Amino acid sequence: MSTSGDGTVGKALDVLDQVASYGRPVRFAELLEGSAFPKATLYRFVQTLTNQRMLSFDPERGTYSPGVRLVRLAHAAWQTASLAPIARAQIDQLSADVGETVHLAQLDHAQVIYVDKRNAAEPVQMYSQSGKVGPAYCTGVGKAMMAYLPDAELDQVLDQQSYHAFTDTTHTSAESLRDELADIRANGYGFDREEHEPGIICVAVPILTETNRVLGALSVTSTTTRTNLAGLESLVPRIQTTVEAISKEASSWHFPATATTS
Repeated sequence: MSTSGDGTVGKALDVLDQVASYGRPVRFAELLEGSAFPKATLYRFVQTLTNQRMLSFDPERGTYSPGVRLVRLAHAAWQTASLAPIARAQIDQLSADVGETVHLAQLDHAQVIYVDKRNAAEPVQMYSQSGKVGPAYCTGVGKAMMAYLPDAELDQVLDQQSYHAFTDTTHTSAESLRDELADIRANGYGFDREEHEPGIICVAVPILTETNRVLGALSVTSTTTRTNLAGLESLVPRIQTTVEAISKEASSWHFPATATTS
């Protein structure tokens, strides 16, 4: 999501986001090819970020990657703004009990960020990884959180979704998604019906404060070859117990307001 409207700082953050999006060291020529900035402007940002140790440059390979200062800042943010540290023990126990993949996620600028993950007893290859950002409109955790947003925030978040059809079951409009979000709010949980990845299904429960403010969401994820939606639904009471424990633990922590707009 572009932050260029925030001036020089926003543009520099756009460059950091671009470097991080590759998931590997990247050459300047690759950055330039995918950048909206002219060559001289992009080079200036890259050099400044490197000088500030937000980016790291490998002179032998001629590549850039996230720098140690950025890693330190990210770790500090994870410790103070993420549910992961206080939910760790609860997630460990849930994972041991159900034997399936467990995700802990939070909503960030209308996207989902996976802040923690426990693999299944028999791990399955899937998109989600701790620290990775994913779409909100086609993931169980994303929909579970969106369902409990105040109306004004929900309108903004819905407007920011891409509605790209990853599979035949992906929502492709805000209207159809709104209908499901109403059902999720009524039931207290929702599903991913192979909407992001073929063969991957999940059940998700939102993590809320006593005033119904969204803190995050917890999901149990499996595959259509191992179980079905009814099988996952049977785990809802166990997940809700975990969610309630996390919410209680989080009540003594201070979290910054959920950012849903840029």
